[in-house]
Amino acid sequence: MISNLTRSLTVVIVLTIGGCTPSMNPFYQDWDTPFGVPPFDKITLQDYTPAFLEGMKRHTAEIDALVASSEEPSFSNTIEALDRSGALLTKVSSVFFAMNSSMTNDDMQAIAKDIAPQLSKHSDEILLNGKLFSRVKAIYDTRESLPLNGEQKMLLKKTYDRFVRAGANLTPEQKERMKAINEQLSVLTLDFEENVLKEINTFELLLEDQADLAGLPDGVIAAASEAAQERGYKGKWVFTLHVPSIVPFLQYSEKRDLREKIYKAYIMKGDNNDAQDNKDNITKIVALRIERAKLLGFPTHAHYVLDENMAKDPANVRTLLEKIWAPAINRAKAEVYDMQKMIDQEGGGFALQPWDWWYYAEKVKKAKYDVDEEMLRPYFEMTKVRDAVFDVAGKLYGLKFREIPDAPKYHEDVRVFEVQESNGDHVGVLYVDYFPRASKRGGAWMGNFREQWKVNGKSISPVIYNVGNFTKPTADQPSLLSVDEVNTLFHEFGHALHGLLSNCSYESISGTGVARDFVELPSQIMENWAFEPEVVKSYARHYKTGEPIPDELLEKLRKAKTFNQGFATTEYLAASFLDMDWHTLTEPIAGDVNAFEKQSLDKIGLIPEIASRYRSTYFNHIFSGGYSAGYYAYVWAEVLDADAFQAFKETGNVFDPSTARSFRENILARGATEEPMVLYKRFRGKEPTIQPLLERRGLK
Repeated sequence: MISNLTRSLTVVIVLTIGGCTPSMNPFYQDWDTPFGVPPFDKITLQDYTPAFLEGMKRHTAEIDALVASSEEPSFSNTIEALDRSGALLTKVSSVFFAMNSSMTNDDMQAIAKDIAPQLSKHSDEILLNGKLFSRVKAIYDTRESLPLNGEQKMLLKKTYDRFVRAGANLTPEQKERMKAINEQLSVLTLDFEENVLKEINTFELLLEDQADLAGLPDGVIAAASEAAQERGYKGKWVFTLHVPSIVPFLQYSEKRDLREKIYKAYIMKGDNNDAQDNKDNITKIVALRIERAKLLGFPTHAHYVLDENMAKDPANVRTLLEKIWAPAINRAKAEVYDMQKMIDQEGGGFALQPWDWWYYAEKVKKAKYDVDEEMLRPYFEMTKVRDAVFDVAGKLYGLKFREIPDAPKYHEDVRVFEVQESNGDHVGVLYVDYFPRASKRGGAWMGNFREQWKVNGKSISPVIYNVGNFTKPTADQPSLLSVDEVNTLFHEFGHALHGLLSNCSYESISGTGVARDFVELPSQIMENWAFEPEVVKSYARHYKTGEPIPDELLEKLRKAKTFNQGFATTEYLAASFLDMDWHTLTEPIAGDVNAFEKQSLDKIGLIPEIASRYRSTYFNHIFSGGYSAGYYAYVWAEVLDADAFQAFKETGNVFDPSTARSFRENILARGATEEPMVLYKRFRGKEPTIQPLLERRGLK
């Protein structure tokens, strides 16, 4: 997943607590650090407030000067000036938002929530400034006669659209209502995410009896023991709702009652009728989004969102989802049959339930293919996987990665790398932060501390970060990844490459600033290389012996590649349908959130043995992230990436230099400088088809 970082003229969050004197504030200074990375060793909580406030002040002054200019509106004095305004605000917000996701605490959350409406107001005052919009519109209306290149035309279009989509054409009364809506949403979405994080950090399954560890691998037990010690429970074991803890427990624990307990805690996040309950937040967020869409002339929030995405219309999204749903649910039902058969053969005497799925799927996989996660995990040591993805980038794009041990870091787990071209030229900087902690939200994502763009033809190099929540190292063993975690590491690195290899002139349309259903193409295509024979053999070595992964184990993994794809595809699609149902509403819901969710999932025929990947009350992607009416984007982009990887396969060389060069030049480097399908067809020579995706998932 990609983080929702600030771009110029978008809503950001600002702090308003006392800070240090201006001369001491690191945000007011040029950063004398390797490649100008943030000086995390000097930045304190008290620095953010004055920097944010000063950033808004300077930004407002820039806009006022632009509006007051006696010069006729031109592309350079208006559109370019807008894109380059607010530098200090972008500088501080990029760091703060990253830290609020990775190193948050109660103070940061309280500050952010308290100040969010102020920055929402600041953004609206710019985007709803009538005199400013008149200058933008004057240029847009004469665009056909202007000597603009393709990138400039796209910046002009996106700037104009941004104003219109923010409400620039509304009446004064409507503009005031739009401001109020945005202010309320800025607080509600923050509250939603904070509630989910608190739920995750609050729950712990504390085990005191060794018998309750039955079936769990030694490494899982060791991690639980360390988690208990960190919480002061000496000689006990703790399992949490963090994925590296809960998933192995569900896969291997023989204690069905405990599997049920931790599973229900997971799916009830934000739905416990307590201080962290998110149902009221959801109804308010949805109602405000409906109202905003109607103010702007769209039937629904989904129409508003999709208007600037590749899908364009909710009907197109549903058509794609439905094409995949039918074969996926049929496969899922077959998987239920296999697992229920095993339960019956063992004399279980119960019907398969959702908390049984991981456990029996693992047993069926072992029976069918003689392979399970714990056989594979010792070969996937995190640093070797990380070095392998660096090596893949080297073979594809000629990149080199050099660790910068003296670079400022915000946590001891973080590693920092300079990224270079093959000739040693500087490309950018990459931070990697891979292990869970209480201060970090769940999931994995990419973001930036600095975008790539150009000033007077000179490129400003990007500073990118990848964040994950992978299996932590213990006292006895390094971080050993699951197959899913290997794929996730490759995935987020694909996003990083999109930011690092950007070659655009304007900040707001560089790097990952593309349509939501296009942004996942660079990330998802990277997953294809993770288990290519040439690649996997380069990094999959036993962490104790150094022996390469046996060919027979790789063959078992290959044969099991499409195993459980009914479940994986169905739970994802269910969440995508749920997202679209929430955001194609034309009126606020009259009933409760859970009833609406049940109706949505019943309508598509989701079987009771599977829950939606995300229930509404902890669906961060759509209620606090940037994926509202956009969770479908992963499968939309998977159609693109499956088809795009075929371009490499068709050459007989997955590292084919000319294909890699074309992908870099036409996709990774171009940002949003042209329409996504134009870029894709320039790379592939044709539009994508759905067949490669169905074949990859074994759903054909």
